[in-house]
Amino acid sequence: MSTSTPLPDHAWIAARIPHQGSMCLLDAVLQWDAERIVCRASSHTRADHPLRAHGSLGMANGIEYAAQAMAVHGALLAGSDRAPAAGFLASVRDVQWHVPRLDTLPPELLVRAQRLSGDGNTLLYSFHLEAGDATVLSGRASVMLDAGLA
Repeated sequence: MSTSTPLPDHAWIAARIPHQGSMCLLDAVLQWDAERIVCRASSHTRADHPLRAHGSLGMANGIEYAAQAMAVHGALLAGSDRAPAAGFLASVRDVQWHVPRLDTLPPELLVRAQRLSGDGNTLLYSFHLEAGDATVLSGRASVMLDAGLA
């Protein structure tokens, strides 16, 4: 990635992932290369967050932040103005969280995803959500692309 190229903002992200409106959870891409991406998010602090239940936003919802970062990574790698191939999370594994809720964390989250392996239709990523200097959620996710074609 060229350092002179502007990094994607919320509008760029919303145009390239299937989640729209308040379900587009990421604010911006901070860094990316062929193997990894780092995004910033502050939506976890919103009182009207669409994933809130019973007045709170549980940590398991952090997996959606990671999934969106993976989708943005795919869009960046595709290198076009079109959305990347449709995909879905096939599985998540080794998920660990260290606090119970997202909505009680500081106002800025870092969402990190690293592509570990993959072929044309299946990808494996590791992911980490960080608040301050602490990892609050981590795990691995399998993503299946072009699911409608299988």
